[in-house]
Amino acid sequence: MKFLIIGLGSMGKRRIRNLQFLKQTEIIGFDLDENKRKESEKKYSIKTFKKFEDSLDENPDVFIISTPPDLHMKYAKIAIEKGIHFFTEASVIQDEMEDVIKKLKNLDVIGMPSCTMRYHPIIKKINEILNSEKLGKVLSFSYHSGQYLPDWHPWEDYRKFYVSRKNTGACREIVPFELVWLISTFGQIEKVFADKSKVSSLEIDIDDIYNILINCENGVKGVLTVDVISRPAIRKLRILTELGTIEADWYEKSIKYHISNQGWNEIKIDDGFVEENYLHGEKMYIEEIENFLQSIQKVTTQKYTFNEDLKILKILSVIEKSSDLGIQQKVS
Repeated sequence: MKFLIIGLGSMGKRRIRNLQFLKQTEIIGFDLDENKRKESEKKYSIKTFKKFEDSLDENPDVFIISTPPDLHMKYAKIAIEKGIHFFTEASVIQDEMEDVIKKLKNLDVIGMPSCTMRYHPIIKKINEILNSEKLGKVLSFSYHSGQYLPDWHPWEDYRKFYVSRKNTGACREIVPFELVWLISTFGQIEKVFADKSKVSSLEIDIDDIYNILINCENGVKGVLTVDVISRPAIRKLRILTELGTIEADWYEKSIKYHISNQGWNEIKIDDGFVEENYLHGEKMYIEEIENFLQSIQKVTTQKYTFNEDLKILKILSVIEKSSDLGIQQKVS
């Protein structure tokens, strides 16, 4: 298969590495930015294009859409029209997604949105522990995901990066990114009570912290905090169960769990090689792209769909409505 990477920013380059790790050699790239094209050509020895039409002349079989989120559906629709399989990075914009879902319904085209965190070895291990039932029923969780926005892409001005825009703001993007795995681990959300606001002196007009109280349909209670003001970066989870506690720290690469009076057990986690200027290991991204390829080859089914993605983006809308109105909102 020939892969066209649409957008050669940090995620586009990561996807090139993922594909090359998986022994895919037919890779080309498109980006309007000359510096990004040159860097990709030099680092990964791929051919790149300034004009999208010229990249289509190469007859790609697969699109990897690594553009800002507000452009995902534009290229998804082109892929559908041309019968090309496509993968999109994490979404935050609902616009046109329902149309893409309808168009995909009766086509032999795989369209797959990202659900990266479901592949993270910490989350996989947590699910394994919970499914073993040795800690009993889950009662509640608290989870904090934060990183100072200027540290996201230290090589560029955060004020000119798409995460500084209102509809694709950094916090707004990370909330659904985290909900993708939180829901699969703890259950469907029934109600939310949220507060989002701008509390820092960052020179952008976006909410930089979301605090969300979550009630799941199965009775699990949760607290989710997402921010872009934390220094140093944080990703920590605490789960209370009937028989004990689980604690996970992504940056310590560690899971600890305590059962009744048996003391703490610690598991160290390997999340793969960490590329320079990146925070997280490559393992989960490689597994995600591998699942996409295997779905195209009909070796397996895709782990995540646009139907699921749209539901999560609708929950984001309910969260923001709760904050705007100052009252708890039911998730339909």
